[in-house]
This record gives sequence, C-alpha cells and structure tokens, in this order.
Amino acid sequence: MSADTDSAPDQAPDITGLDHTTVTGWGRTAPTAARLIRPRTYEEAAAAVRECGTRGGIPRGLGRAYGDAAQNAGGAVLDMTGLDRVHAIDADGGTVLCDAGVSLHRLMEVLLPLGWFVPVTPGTRYVTVGGAIGADIHGKNHHVSGSFARHVLALELLTADGEIRTVIPGTPLFDATAGGMGLTGVILTATIRLQPVETSLMSVDTERAADLDDLMARLAATDHRYRYSVAWIDLLARGAATGRAVLTRGDHAPLDALPARLRRDALSFRTSRLPSAPAVLPEGLLSRTTVGLFNELWYRKAPRARAGQLQRISAFFHPLDGVPHWNRVYGRGGFVQYQFVVGYGQEDALRRIVRRISERRCPSFLAVLKRFGESDPGWLSFPVPGWTLALDIPAALPGLGAFLDELDEEVAAAGGRVYLAKDARLRPELLAAMYPRLDDFRTLRAELDPHGVFVSDLSRRLGL
Repeated sequence: MSADTDSAPDQAPDITGLDHTTVTGWGRTAPTAARLIRPRTYEEAAAAVRECGTRGGIPRGLGRAYGDAAQNAGGAVLDMTGLDRVHAIDADGGTVLCDAGVSLHRLMEVLLPLGWFVPVTPGTRYVTVGGAIGADIHGKNHHVSGSFARHVLALELLTADGEIRTVIPGTPLFDATAGGMGLTGVILTATIRLQPVETSLMSVDTERAADLDDLMARLAATDHRYRYSVAWIDLLARGAATGRAVLTRGDHAPLDALPARLRRDALSFRTSRLPSAPAVLPEGLLSRTTVGLFNELWYRKAPRARAGQLQRISAFFHPLDGVPHWNRVYGRGGFVQYQFVVGYGQEDALRRIVRRISERRCPSFLAVLKRFGESDPGWLSFPVPGWTLALDIPAALPGLGAFLDELDEEVAAAGGRVYLAKDARLRPELLAAMYPRLDDFRTLRAELDPHGVFVSDLSRRLGL
C-alpha cells in the first residue's frame, strides 16, 4: 500500500494496527518501508513517540511532500491526520486554533462562510496544518504575506522527551520548527492568524509574456499591485520564445464586484472534481512531443490580456486538486519536482538555468515562476527575496540526476537554495551553502533530541 496515492485527497488511510507498509512522497520515487502509526489522541501521540524504536519516527500529514521528508526506512511514520479537530474560531479577531492534522481544505470549508481565509496556501489545499508549518509552505502571495509560519501565533510541540511545549514566534525552537521538516518534534496544535475576505471568488488578471525577460519585467513592475501572482512557463520553448509564459495575478473579489445573482451566496466554498487519473498509464505518455503540444496549446489559448475575471478559489489556487491522484500521469517511475530560488541581482543565473532546461528539452508541463518577498525566520525555511522556479520532470528521464546536480551547483554558486519539502536527491555537501543557519539547526536538534527519536529518510540523506 502506498500511503499517499491510495487514499482520498483529504483522507489518509486508516493505519491503526498496521505493521510495515511502503511509503512514498507525492513524486512516487524512492519508496521505503516503515511501521505506520495513526494516533487519535495527544496521549496516543506521546505513546507513539516513546515506541518509535531504534530507527526513530517522523510525523506525516497528507503525503504531499514530493520527496522523502515524511518517510523513514525501517522506522516509524506517525500519520497525524487522526488529530483533526478545529477547537476554536475567533470570528471577530480572525484566528483559529486547530489540531495539526486539520487540512487546509477543511479550514476553508469552515472559515470561508465566516469571511476568513487561510493566510497562505500552496498549489494544493490537501496539506495539513502541521505539514504547512513543518515545510513552512509558501504560496502565490509570498511577496506580500510571507510563508505560512509567519502567521502562526503559537503551537504545541511534542518533543522527544515526551514533553508538550508551547512554542511562540521569536524563539529558537519556533525558528527551528518552522521549515524544520518535522525533525524537532510532533506539532499537535496551532493558532493561526487569518486573512479577511468578503467573497469566496477571486478577481483575476491574465496576460501573456513573450519570453523570460518580458515576464520578469512585468512581474517586477506590477507585482506590488496584486496580493497573488504566479506565471506558468513553457520550458520547451526555445530561441526567441525561451521562457514565454502566461502570467496570472489576482486578489479576493470584493462583494461589490459580484453580479447580483452571486452576492446572495458570496462566501460559499465550491469545488469541482474530474475523474481520477488511472492507476496505470502507458509509459512515455509525457514525451517531449506530447508535452510540447500541450504547452503550445496552453500558451495559445491564454488571453493576450484579460482583467477582472471572476474565478472560484479552488480554480485559482488549486486546479490540480480537481484531478485526484494526478501524480500518476508520470507513470510508474514517478516524477521529480525541482524548485530553487536565486536572489534579486542573480537574474543572469535564472536566465542560464531556464536556457539549460529548455535546451535539455525536459518535458515539463507544470513549471511556475514567482517572486519571493522578505525572508522568513525559520532556519530551514526556503524563501529568500528573489526568483523561484518550480518544475515537474519525469524521474525516468535519462541523465536527469546528473543534470539536476549541475543545476544545484549553479544555484548554490548564485547564493540560492533548493526546497527541502520537494527534494529527494540533493547532495549533502551543498546544504550548508544553501542554508546558512544549518549549524544552528543541527545544534538545537542535538540538544533537544540527543537520541535521535525524530528521523526521516531526508534527514539521513542530508545529515540534518
């Protein structure tokens, strides 16, 4: 059984009493066997931590980390989705207290009718609050709002000694936990500051960019006007069209922007669902030819310029959530999502990397470019001010490992970093150059967890 691909999008499998099973990340690469434990109370969570065994344990949410961050070969994996209560909502002050196993999808269902929205959401709403903090997720609004942990007012953390600690921002333990990939302990609850909204619709502007320079110029000149901004890039386009893109930006639609027929139910949260991707797909389905055709059609169908289109929240933020198990389209070999950031002033490095990917003809139809704002306080948080590019690549692509190693070197030389929540293959010797607070993280973790209770495939591979 694969713990991330055989369950409904917002429901992890019931693993109570199971022994060992195969666990993968969302990319479905590098599966490992682990003993799965699903606590349903805080006491059961504490007992699970005590019983992790010599190979330790790692908390896991809904399995949307792409790589090996929530795997633990030969050890224990604590599925925290059984702890999923929303404890309290302050509808006047705009905060929510909930268990770490609550998904962002569930929060949207509960909060939107009250006029509140989650402060940050990634490209899927099927992420738990604990996972959002552990990976310090970012969204299309990082240039305005930062990453998720910036909006956490307090959390309860179950540490290796069995103690439950209240952790607040501005403390070393908070900064180690935000982006710490579950290695400081098990997050049990969190209090989150919310974003007020008048409707559950988005007002969206869309336009085409002819090439990478055109795209970067548009983003740099106008991002400050929008709360949310993202660009899809055609990474198979070459020559004068290298980096051509569709730029999508928007904000929560105010009530007076809605036609009368929509105002009566302005805060309803509606989603749509397409058929699930088949469990088995023909190998080679995502070839350079088929992806190139898709990219051409996607670019051509986008409007040259369109303003003020009303879209559902689910369509704007989470289009792929409408296709359950979409990760299967890459075939049995799975896929690698590669995401890096390079700082402002390193635009030439970004141009070189985009050009190299384009010349390599990597068949990626999911490639996005965004701008990050100020750095977040987490010692291992990914965002720094600059340009971030994320792309999906079939793992079976010949020579992919060596090619990405070369890109890692270029990213590190430019003072950039790769995103640990999506990584499954980074070489450990590059980690310190990418994350300058790495030694602080290792020191605190050694003091907090001297016997290595919390461990993952990611932490072993990178020496975290």
